[in-house]
Amino acid sequence: MARVERRVFEFVEDMMRLGSLQPDRQTTLTDSATPFSNSRPRITSRLGLVLLEAIKELDAPQEILEDENPSHTMPRRLGLSGVVERQIVFFRDEVRRGGRMTDEQARDLMRLVIRRPDAEEVFWHAGRRMAGESDDPDPAGGLRRLMPRTLLYALARRQVRRGLQSVYGRRIGGFAPGPFAMEGRSLPFITADPGGAACHFVSGYCQTVIDRTLGSEYQIVHSQCQGRKDPLCRWTITGEVRSTGRDAQRNLTPELETG
Repeated sequence: MARVERRVFEFVEDMMRLGSLQPDRQTTLTDSATPFSNSRPRITSRLGLVLLEAIKELDAPQEILEDENPSHTMPRRLGLSGVVERQIVFFRDEVRRGGRMTDEQARDLMRLVIRRPDAEEVFWHAGRRMAGESDDPDPAGGLRRLMPRTLLYALARRQVRRGLQSVYGRRIGGFAPGPFAMEGRSLPFITADPGGAACHFVSGYCQTVIDRTLGSEYQIVHSQCQGRKDPLCRWTITGEVRSTGRDAQRNLTPELETG
C-alpha cells in the first residue's frame, strides 16, 4: 500500500511541475494528493494503468515522420512524457503483483484526467480497455445467435456487475427492472468528479460488455447523471446502430433514452 501511495503522490507532484495539474478552488495538492491514508486499498491498480494507457494512446499523433521523435516534437502532450511512461511501467508491475489502491489514490489519478479537455474520451477508452482485459470470458461464445435475448441480457448484467465489483472492490450500483438499466447514487467516480466526466468509464466498460454479448448494434446511453443534477446515475441501452471508428466515439454527449 505504501508503495502505491508514494508513487501516486510523486506522480501528482511531477504533474504540478510540468504544469499539467494546476491547483484550483476545488482541488489543491494538499487536499487531493494525501501522502498517507488510513482507508483500505480495494481498487485494482489496473484502473491506474488503463487510465494512463488511454492518455498515452489519445495523445499519440496520428502520423509520425520517419525521423521524428514525438516526445521531443510534441512535449506538451502529457501522454508522451517520460513521467507517464514511468508510471505505466510502475502500474504494470503493480497489476502483476495484484496491487490495489485506496479511494484517495484513485481519486488523485482521476482528477488528473478531469483537467483534460478530452476527459470524457479518456475515461471512455479506459473503461473499454478495462472490460476488454477482463478475466471473465465471453459466456455466449459462438452460441450467441442461438440463445434467447433475455438470457443474453442476463449475461451482460452479470458481467458488468461482477466486473465493476472486481475493479472497485465493492458493489457498484445495481440493476433496475428491465433488460439493462444500471443505476447508482454517490458512486466513487461521482465523488471524485462531481462534473460527471468520470462516469464515461462505466459507459465504456458497459459498451464493451454489450458488444461482446448482444452485438455492436446496441449503444450504451448515460441517460441520467448526478453530475447533471439528476437524482442518480443511470445507464441504459438503445437498439440504434452505433457508428464505429475513433472519430465517431469522440461524440460522447449523453443522449436521452429512446423508447
